[in-house]
Amino acid sequence: MSAKEKAAKETPLMKQYNEIKAKYPDACLLFRVGDFYETFGEDAIRASRILGIILTKRGNGSESETALAGFPHHSLNTYLPKLVKAGLRVAICDQLEDPKMTKTIVKRGVTELVTPGVAFNDEVLQSKSNNFLASVSFGKKQLGVAFLDVTTGEFLTAQGTPDYIDKLLRNFSPSEILVPKQCKSAFREAFGDDHHLFFLEDWVYKDDYAVETLTRHFKTNSLKGFGVDDLSDGIVASGAILYYLSETRHDRLQHISALQRIAEDAYVWMDRFTIRNLELYGSTNPNAVTLLDVIDRTLSPMGGRLLKRWLALPLKDIVKIRERHAVVRYFKEQPDTLRALQQQIRLISDLERLISKLATGKVSPREVIYLCDSLDAILPIKEMALKSGNEALRFMGDNLHGCELLREKIRATLHPDAPVAIAKGNAIAAGVHPDLDELRSISTSGKEVLERIESREAERTGIASLKISFNNVFGYYIEVRNTHKDKVPTEWIRKQTLVNAERYITEELKEYETKILGAEEKIHKLETELFEQLVHWIATYIKPVQLNAHLIAQLDCLASFAQLALDQHYTEPLIDDSFELEIKGGRHPVIEKQLPVGTSYISNDVFLDREAQQIIMITGPNMSGKSAILRQTALIVLLAQMGCFVPADEVRMGMVDKIFTRVGASDNISMGESTFMVEMNETASILNNLSDRSLVLLDEIGRGTSTYDGISIAWAIAEYLHEHPGRPKTLFATHYHELNEMTDILPRIRNFNVSVKELKDNVLFLRKLIEGGSAHSFGIHVARMAGMPQTVVAKAQKLLKKLEKNHSGDALNGIRSEKEEMQLSFFNLDDPLLEEIRDEIVNLDINTLTPVEALMKLNEIRRMLVKK
Repeated sequence: MSAKEKAAKETPLMKQYNEIKAKYPDACLLFRVGDFYETFGEDAIRASRILGIILTKRGNGSESETALAGFPHHSLNTYLPKLVKAGLRVAICDQLEDPKMTKTIVKRGVTELVTPGVAFNDEVLQSKSNNFLASVSFGKKQLGVAFLDVTTGEFLTAQGTPDYIDKLLRNFSPSEILVPKQCKSAFREAFGDDHHLFFLEDWVYKDDYAVETLTRHFKTNSLKGFGVDDLSDGIVASGAILYYLSETRHDRLQHISALQRIAEDAYVWMDRFTIRNLELYGSTNPNAVTLLDVIDRTLSPMGGRLLKRWLALPLKDIVKIRERHAVVRYFKEQPDTLRALQQQIRLISDLERLISKLATGKVSPREVIYLCDSLDAILPIKEMALKSGNEALRFMGDNLHGCELLREKIRATLHPDAPVAIAKGNAIAAGVHPDLDELRSISTSGKEVLERIESREAERTGIASLKISFNNVFGYYIEVRNTHKDKVPTEWIRKQTLVNAERYITEELKEYETKILGAEEKIHKLETELFEQLVHWIATYIKPVQLNAHLIAQLDCLASFAQLALDQHYTEPLIDDSFELEIKGGRHPVIEKQLPVGTSYISNDVFLDREAQQIIMITGPNMSGKSAILRQTALIVLLAQMGCFVPADEVRMGMVDKIFTRVGASDNISMGESTFMVEMNETASILNNLSDRSLVLLDEIGRGTSTYDGISIAWAIAEYLHEHPGRPKTLFATHYHELNEMTDILPRIRNFNVSVKELKDNVLFLRKLIEGGSAHSFGIHVARMAGMPQTVVAKAQKLLKKLEKNHSGDALNGIRSEKEEMQLSFFNLDDPLLEEIRDEIVNLDINTLTPVEALMKLNEIRRMLVKK
C-alpha cells in the first residue's frame, strides 16, 4: 500500500496519535480519548500484559487494524504506578481544550512524562526511601555524578574515580541513571548491567551548557555559593539532570533550591565490597535482616530517609559526632521528653514530599491540610528543644520555623475536611469569597428560593394557585390558570398558552435560572482559582518548610538512636584523637536480635592500636564465630561514627577514616571471575588504599586456592599490613594455624582464638575470643554436625591424625602412606575366609598361570565368597 493510500485510510484521531507518538518513540503513550486513556499497537500489548486489562482491536479486519487497550481516566493513579514499576517511561497525553468548544478534532499534547526516576505518585514511592534520578558524566581524568530526588528537592553532586562513583551509586540506589550515548559501553564496563539506564545526546554533557542550565534554574551568576564550582564533572552531570526534567515536562521546580556537594573527605570511606559484606541496608539474600532493619526506630518518612543516608555516610568530624552523641544521651536520660517528642513526630506527615508536590502543582487540598497539621505539631517540638539543656537541641529549636502566617492562611482558606481532589468540591472554607458563598447557597438551597419567590408573588398578585415549574424549552416559568389571567402584572412576559392556563417568565426568574444552572460549574472554577492562588502563595514558604523537614528528620534519627539504646542496652562510645580501638563486651547488633528468646549473646573484647597490638590473628574452627567478631567490630565503629550508641559495655576509639572488609566468598561467576579472583581483587583494593586511621577486617584470605598458595598469600598480606607506614588496625581471621608463627617474627601481631570445649565425640563452640593460637580447626566435628556419613567422618579423622603426625615432614608422603594402608587393609580384617583367600592368592605362581587357569582360579575364589 502506498503512503498516499495509507494516509487516506488513517483517521484524523490516529493521525494525531501517530504524530505525538513519533515524538516519544521510547515511551508508553497514554492517549486521552473522552473519559478513557487509550494505548495502541505495541504499547497496548505491553500495557494489557502489565495491567491485566483487555486487549482489543481497532478497525478489526481492515488494513489499518491496530491493537487497543485502555482504562478510565479517573483510574490513572491506580494503573500508572504499575507501568512505572515495570520500568516503562510513560507519556501522558491529555486533551488541551474542551471538546464542546471545538468542531474539529480536540487539541492534544503530552503534559507529563513519568519515568522510574521522575515519579510523584505515592504508589510508586516508598516512604522511607528516596527515589533518586542519577546522572553520570565522563570527564578526561575522572567521572562526575549527580543525584536528584524530585519528590523531596534533594540535589547532590560529586566527582571522583570510578570506584568512588560506584560506591555512591550503590549507596544512593537510583531508580534511573542518565548516561551520554557515546559512553554506553564505558558505563557498563565500570558499573555492570544491573542499573536502569537512559541515554542522552552527547551535547547535553557539555560544560558551558551545564553551567548555563544550572545558573538559570537557581537564578544566580555562578555556582560558587553552593561550594561546587570546582566540581566541573559533577556540574556537567547535574546540568544533564535539569535538562532531562525539562524534556519530561517538569518545569515547576521551585523546591529544587540548592545543589549540595557530597564531600568525599567528610565521610568514612567504605568500598562497595564492605557495604555489601556488612549488609548495611541491602543483601543478596532476600530474607536477610540488615543493619538498617535492626536500628531503624524512626517515626517519620523524612527521618527514615535521613537515617539511611547517615548509615551510608558515617562522619569523620569528631565535633559533629560528639554533638549527635550528646543529643542521644540527653534523650536517653530524659525518657519523658523523648516520649513527648516521639508523640509529636508521629503527627507530622512527609513534609519534604508535601512541599515538593505543592511546588510542582500536584498537591491536593487534603494534603495542604496535612501540611498545616504537621506545622502545628512542630510548635511543641520547638518549645521542647528551646527549653532543653542541650546546646545542639536549642540550636535546632531556634531554627525551627513557626510558619504562623502560613498556618493561619491555610486554616482561613481551606475547609478542615478538604477533599482529596479539588474537583470533589467544598475545598474552600465559607466566608473566603462572597461570590462563592452565594453560588453555594444557590446550589444547595435552590428549591427554598423558588418556594419563597412563589409564595411572595402569590401574595403580591392575589393569585393563590400560581406555580413555578421548569422545562427544557424555556427554563423556569410561572403558570397561571385562565381564571386569574387578569391579575397578571404587566412586567411578566408570556411564553406559552395552554388550554386552561398560561405560562410566564420574569426577569428575576431568568437571573436566578442563570445563577442556579451555572452555579456548579462556577463553583468548581472559582474553587480551583482560589486554591491555585493559595498554592502559589504557600510556595513562598518552600525554604522554611524544607528546613523544618530537615531538622525534624535529624531529631527523629537522634530520638531513634536513643530509643534503640534504651531497648537494646547500647552505650555511648568515647571518641578521641588517639589511634586506638578498645571494645569491651562488644555484640553483633543483627545476630543479637535474631537469637532465640532467653539466649544471651556471647560478647567479646577487642583491642587494637598502632604500637603493640596492630594486627590480631584470629584462629578457630568454622562456625565458631570468627566472622561475627570481625563484622561486629566494623558495625560498632560505623554506628559510633554515625552518632549512634553502640552494642557494647564500653567503647573507646580514635576516629576511623576507612573501613575495609574482605568477608566471605562472593563469587562473581557471571562476570567470568572465580571466587579466588574476586577475593584477590577485593584484597588488592584494600592494600592500595590504606591510611593510618584505616580499620581492616580480613576473613579467610587465600582459601580460594591450594593450601600452600593460600598460606603464602595470607602470610605476605599480613606482613604487608604490619610493615605499612600507616600501621592500619587489622583483624585477620584464618584457619591456617601456620600463621600463628608470625608473632615470633613480627612484634605487633598477636594471636587470639575463638575458644571451643572438646567433649568426648563432639565440640562445643563457646564463641569467646581468648589470647593464644588455636591448635586445630575442628572441621571434622563440623562435618559430623552437618550430617556427613559416619564412614567419611571416620576416614577423615584417620587422615588428619596421619597428616598431623607427618606435619614436620612431608605431608604428601603422609597421605600416600595412608592411601597404601587403605589398599592393604582388606587383608587386615580378622576373618578366616579372607585369610584363606589371601593364602590362595599368595601361593599362586603367576609366571606359569595360563589365562584360562587364572579365570578358573578367580571363579573358585568367587564360589568361596558366594558360599559364605
